[in-house]
Amino acid sequence: MSEAKRLAGEKAIEYVEDGMIVGVGTGSTVAYFIDALARIKDRIKGTVSSSDQSTERLRAHGIEVLDLNATGPLSLYVDGADECDPRKCLIKGGGAALTREKIIAEASDRFVCIIDPAKRVEVLGKFPLPVEVIPMARSLVARELLAMTGGQPVWRQTTEGQGVVTDNGNLILDIHNLSITDPTAMEQAINQIPGVVSVGLFARRRADVVIVGGEPPTVF
Repeated sequence: MSEAKRLAGEKAIEYVEDGMIVGVGTGSTVAYFIDALARIKDRIKGTVSSSDQSTERLRAHGIEVLDLNATGPLSLYVDGADECDPRKCLIKGGGAALTREKIIAEASDRFVCIIDPAKRVEVLGKFPLPVEVIPMARSLVARELLAMTGGQPVWRQTTEGQGVVTDNGNLILDIHNLSITDPTAMEQAINQIPGVVSVGLFARRRADVVIVGGEPPTVF
């Protein structure tokens, strides 16, 4: 799938206009977009990054990374997804950057999502739904999620058996065994649980354009 990811990432460059400040997401497909963006870096004013990982890659290419508080609204945000349904609703957060990704998506006029074909689904939920939670609320939120969704919340661990910590210093619960027929309603409900920072459902602010990598890439 790496070739499909590369093709999707490079296709997204077509949406970058001269003088833009570009919102940049996180993940393996976005890495190809960053590499392509480096080839036209002199045409843009800079970027806003959703993660420390992407910031490092951007700066390694000599691309300036700016603070969203200083830039104001953005014209374009490019990011990947773990799942995408036919309505362009997404599950994101496999890389644990969902909160910053959601903030940048909200700040952007156009959200272009780049995926490989395996990420397309009819109904969201096969990929475990990430929820970023404040550490002291982990058990409380897990109980509430179990009762609310009927899925199984699991505290995400590193390979060393430690809890994954986000760039914001929080924890991730992944909800398994879901079939999400109303992503907007579930996103709203989960966001109301005290202790939840954000949920990896991008339904209220879904993608505007989805690029699926292939020969040639398809756009919907």
